[in-house]
Amino acid sequence: MPEFDGAMLFLAATTCFAAFVNGAIGYGFSSLTVPLALVFYTNRILNPAIVIIEVFVNFYVLVINLKGVPAVWRRVFPILLGLLPGIALGGYALASLQPGWMKFATYTIILPLILLQAAGWRRPIESSWLIGLPFGSMLGILYSVTTISGPPLAMLFNNQGLVKNEFRAGLALVRVVESSATAFVYYKLGLFISESGSLLYAFIPSVLLGIPLGSYVIRRLDPEMFRRICMSFDAWIVGFGLSRVLIELDLVQNAWAYSVMTATILIDFCLLYAFFTTHSPTWSERQSRRSADFSA
Repeated sequence: MPEFDGAMLFLAATTCFAAFVNGAIGYGFSSLTVPLALVFYTNRILNPAIVIIEVFVNFYVLVINLKGVPAVWRRVFPILLGLLPGIALGGYALASLQPGWMKFATYTIILPLILLQAAGWRRPIESSWLIGLPFGSMLGILYSVTTISGPPLAMLFNNQGLVKNEFRAGLALVRVVESSATAFVYYKLGLFISESGSLLYAFIPSVLLGIPLGSYVIRRLDPEMFRRICMSFDAWIVGFGLSRVLIELDLVQNAWAYSVMTATILIDFCLLYAFFTTHSPTWSERQSRRSADFSA
């Protein structure tokens, strides 16, 4: 068993919070863990450990949302078909590319996705096959390179009009396939190494504690408000990580690199203001919700 140094303790705290969010809204474990953990670890060390954890987490989420699968599996089937070639291509890229540039790619891809989701971007999507196949391939590349797929999946399902149970079931179904296939590809490419295995000592207790706690707490919170706050936290993390990797790759000087983080925070503050001014319930609405919850 490895010693728990500062990086491992920080990782344990991060994954516990990420597991809590995942238990509450159905995704968020990797999209919250990866941006912070990349400060200490490379994708090649971090990704295999996260994928192993997500195989079990996603199966658990799928089991508790099985009732929604019959209503949604036809919509997600094209995505599942597109995932497989994308995962193979992304796994090969992870094994071949320089770690610093992998971090840069991770941050630059997920930051606009998080901000678009935070902005409440909505476009009705009708054709599952026309969108699903290319979307699945791109999602497979993104997941196998970064282990992140929640933000783009949530954006797609919101735009398809999936209700709560269908939304969680669709997420779980796609993520079970992508994590299982990615684990197989990583194994074939020899990416499971001892450094990755040591991270499981931080991940496993955090997941066992965080996911049930998140599932319990979300029953007493406004899910949309909780999700929006988590996205803000995620956006700030990614902005910080992108600033750090710009310095690491000598692309931008130190002082100017943090302008990326500053711009991200300012944009998110504007989006937060717009969200809370349009979605905050009045006092009477809150009382009505409490009465409805009590009577239920």
